[in-house]
Amino acid sequence: MSTNTVFLNDTFIGTDQASLLITDLSIQRGYGIFDFFKTVNGQPIFLDDHIERFYNSAKNMHLHVSQSPAELKKIIGELMQRNNLPDSGIKITLTGGYSEDAYALPPTQNLIITQVPLIIPQGLQAEGITLATYVYQRQLSAMKTLDYSMAIWLQPFIEENKADDVLYHFNGLVKETPRANLFIVTHEGEVITAKSDILSGVIRKNILNLEDSGFQISARDFTLAELYNASEAFLTSTTKNILPVLKVDGKEIGNGKAGRITAQLYTLLLDKIR
Repeated sequence: MSTNTVFLNDTFIGTDQASLLITDLSIQRGYGIFDFFKTVNGQPIFLDDHIERFYNSAKNMHLHVSQSPAELKKIIGELMQRNNLPDSGIKITLTGGYSEDAYALPPTQNLIITQVPLIIPQGLQAEGITLATYVYQRQLSAMKTLDYSMAIWLQPFIEENKADDVLYHFNGLVKETPRANLFIVTHEGEVITAKSDILSGVIRKNILNLEDSGFQISARDFTLAELYNASEAFLTSTTKNILPVLKVDGKEIGNGKAGRITAQLYTLLLDKIR
């Protein structure tokens, strides 16, 4: 049984001692939000961006965070000291709280912060992945909610299509994967990521900020046809940074290999992380 320390509301406690009542809306209705970031060599990566998104998600979901951003950072720092996990993933969860009728939103929510070792598989950047597309639009897409029902339900679909993950599209426009944003690179060298009805990822944000490095990078909506015809494609996520996409729906993207611009952006991103 894990001996890691977690933070629950106002207390540091062992993982095996932490619990919630079953009246919590996260259990009864799947209502709540979270954010997730990683630490590398004991340093949290893009922490301010994750904290900002966490508070935005809470506000937009009508949830109250008792702690200020500064207080939350202090709690995270103490949790890191207690667990001593240099390379880790830290998840901040805010549940809907205890509801008397399992439906009404209570005034007080439950805050949970956990930390686990994070080992990222080597070679994924070189090997790349394949995607299968599916028509779907995430509800409340701008918020990082606890609802991953569709993503989990589609796991057999992903396996049947011999893919590594599913890519959502809706009304002819490419959206996102359940846990990552998608970028394409056109044959003219333009780097594009979807703009509407998606979760704005932290790595996505930092890639968009690389425009000053000489790349033509923009957020605009694009079609499946543009994706199929792209020179390169890649995913961005907190855990994997940048991950080349080699095939979509069985169709090779570009030459079916990790592209030059993808590799250049990956190097620039690593420089920001270090």
